[in-house]
Amino acid sequence: MSTDQPSTPLPRRAFLRNLGVSIALPMLSSMPSRLLAEATPLVKPVGVTPDGTPLRMAFVYHPNGVIPSTWYPETTGKLDVLPPTLEPLKELTNSVRVISGLNHEKAEANGDGAGDHARANATFLTGMQAKKTGGQDIRIGTSIDQIVARELDGITPLSSMELSCSGQRTTGSCDSGYSCAYQYNLSWRNPNTPNPPESNPRAAFERLFGDSDPNEKRRILERWARRQSVLDGVRDDARTLYRQVSAEDRDKLAAYLDAVRAVEQRVEAVSATPDPPEHVEAPRGIPGAYSEYLDVMYEMMAIAFETDMTRVTTFMLAHDGSNRTFPEIDVRSGHHQLSHHKNEADKIEQLKKIDRFYVDAYARFLKRMRDTKDVSGKSLLDSSIIVYGGGIRDGNKHDHGDLPVLLSGGGGGTIQGGDHFDAQGVPMCNLYVELAQRMGVNIDSFGDSSGRLGQA
Repeated sequence: MSTDQPSTPLPRRAFLRNLGVSIALPMLSSMPSRLLAEATPLVKPVGVTPDGTPLRMAFVYHPNGVIPSTWYPETTGKLDVLPPTLEPLKELTNSVRVISGLNHEKAEANGDGAGDHARANATFLTGMQAKKTGGQDIRIGTSIDQIVARELDGITPLSSMELSCSGQRTTGSCDSGYSCAYQYNLSWRNPNTPNPPESNPRAAFERLFGDSDPNEKRRILERWARRQSVLDGVRDDARTLYRQVSAEDRDKLAAYLDAVRAVEQRVEAVSATPDPPEHVEAPRGIPGAYSEYLDVMYEMMAIAFETDMTRVTTFMLAHDGSNRTFPEIDVRSGHHQLSHHKNEADKIEQLKKIDRFYVDAYARFLKRMRDTKDVSGKSLLDSSIIVYGGGIRDGNKHDHGDLPVLLSGGGGGTIQGGDHFDAQGVPMCNLYVELAQRMGVNIDSFGDSSGRLGQA
């Protein structure tokens, strides 16, 4: 990277626009002035590193607990040896912290009886007790991602992005009298309103790359019908820009446009398949293989961060209580069913395989982030704060203490990885207060927090 860094941060937004198509560009150190003039200047010291690089925050939810014996390291301190479930993260050890001893007391029954799966999802990012109702009078709390997203409103085109591999449900009763809204949503705009996640990769892609023009929906449909790429409309502008930026930025731009097209081709390939049988509840655009589904949704997150379309995302791998099977790893029984293992060895072994399957996909995402350079010359992973975890520790016990949590990314130089930290029983929300402050959001408390974590 050139050492001629600008004395002031580069503006955050720049686009290629033509023929009803809008493509957000990655951060380039030698952006031409004609494009910078179209950008929205950075007006708040929120969501940036000290050198002006965008700072991102993501939350990834793992359902149904884990097998603790193969998840948690045997000792605290330096991660010299990773436990079996976390071995896929070996290449990324220095960018990952294992945090134990975080609790979500508000996910406990506290007099409300059964419904641990719904409460696990609802409490995970809110730190609040869900009102037990299967009707419209839902109430929980604003989630931490939305507290941060509000501070970034107007800085990025999307204040936040919500993804899921479990579909959307905001009504009906799902778990022991709790509304489905609790179980299928991580992000809450306010105590009564969830942010429904997008579960269709094609729709997520078009949300990122569609234009705000009222005629764009028609253009999108026409483009898909003609098998045209979203890049076709901006190809000439891209070639012009390619000639105007530095050699290093040309490489970055070429790699980025290749990545956009690769995702588009994956989505197109899925969309071109025949409709699934009637008994299969899967909308068109969703891959049949779950590993591919996870990968393409993770890729949406990575591209959203790379283009600075948003700096806040949530991704529910599956809702708590999900009974998904995993034929790719020869697990034919449902995840939820297996999680009530009653210490049966065969079920525990299958659950270990599921836990590792999810960590494998997460590791692929982190490697993608690590291998993508930001404007600073560092990686997207260096300038990100990513929480991976769930609201249940052990599915057989339905406990909500000592939760399985990973903290990944460098936080713009504020987070050091490569160790196991025991928080010793403090609220999970203490971590959220800490991380929100790292994002530049001025809060002293959140949910049921008792302070900052202090060691993140």
